[in-house]
Amino acid sequence: MLISNNNLLQYKLNFGKKDNLNKHNIDNYEGCVIGGAIGDALGNPVEFDRLSTIKRIYGKNGITDLETVNGKALITDDTQMTIYTADGLIKSAIKEFDENKIPDMKQVYSSYRDWLNTQYGHFSGNEKGWINNIKELYAMRAPGTTCTGSLRANIPGSIENHINSSKGCGGVMRVAPAGLMYYKNLKLAFETGARCAALTHGSPSAYLPAGVHACIIANLVNGENIEDSVNNSIEVLKTYKGHEDTLELLEMAKKYAKSDIDSETAIKNLGEGWHGDEAIAISVYCALKSPEDYKNAVIMAVNHDGDSDSTGAITGNIVGTYLGKKSIPNKWLNTVEIAKELGMLSQDLYSKPEDIPNANKRYFMA
Repeated sequence: MLISNNNLLQYKLNFGKKDNLNKHNIDNYEGCVIGGAIGDALGNPVEFDRLSTIKRIYGKNGITDLETVNGKALITDDTQMTIYTADGLIKSAIKEFDENKIPDMKQVYSSYRDWLNTQYGHFSGNEKGWINNIKELYAMRAPGTTCTGSLRANIPGSIENHINSSKGCGGVMRVAPAGLMYYKNLKLAFETGARCAALTHGSPSAYLPAGVHACIIANLVNGENIEDSVNNSIEVLKTYKGHEDTLELLEMAKKYAKSDIDSETAIKNLGEGWHGDEAIAISVYCALKSPEDYKNAVIMAVNHDGDSDSTGAITGNIVGTYLGKKSIPNKWLNTVEIAKELGMLSQDLYSKPEDIPNANKRYFMA
């Protein structure tokens, strides 16, 4: 299932030199986490709308700015679950962190169960760490039925033991923290992202796109450009059973990004983003098409017939990591919900586990 370090090194060399400096810095980590939340919030109002409806409401260019409620652009379950992925990975790392070992998936699953409890008000969160005391996370923001249903069953899935056959994108949209945390080991970043998704989603077309997403983020942190990050991640993808559907769509996304085909047609041909392989393909297309313009990339990613908040979130993670927080309009940074908390979480993901201030007290209320 995994490839050797030597082979990993070889294909990285085959794709050429890095054209950017190492991006293991707080600006790029905030760009990933906050950038994903902003893409999520941008797509939130139009998630279930057809493109024709979006244009009728917002004009010929579709939705191009954040909508606000009481002055804030609201995140969805996509960002909520990204936060809980980070929570589980950080808690696992505080107990034991090994850059060559899969983190404790039981801890990640426990954090996902905490998210489920916030959605149904089953506990106050006071004994569960600072994440569970963010009041905005208790708001139900159209959570996916696969996520809620599988977590309610309280039986964690895995790559080896599928608990369902869901192809939904609810796994891929939440795993960027795996790439940020395991950026030094690309194959481990992929495996961690895939296993986080497989806890709730059983199809390879759901959990392998999550692996791709995490691996792209890890590559970007290492200084690769977006194109090489995608190519490197595809090489890891090919080593997994059941990769064919995801690979086909990613190759289509790469082809469309280099063509003159308009973005509306390209995205329509890639799907609507409800499935994991479609969501990663649409997001990769938008990131490749607009690698130097965060705003344009996420606007492109949300204006289509399908799961606009998820494709906005994934694209925001990717381009936000590549360009950093500095690339995001200040107006959006100041408008998105829980920006301060997202910044704090970015700092914790950026830090070594032993360097996280008051780690046990903050995450375990010890």
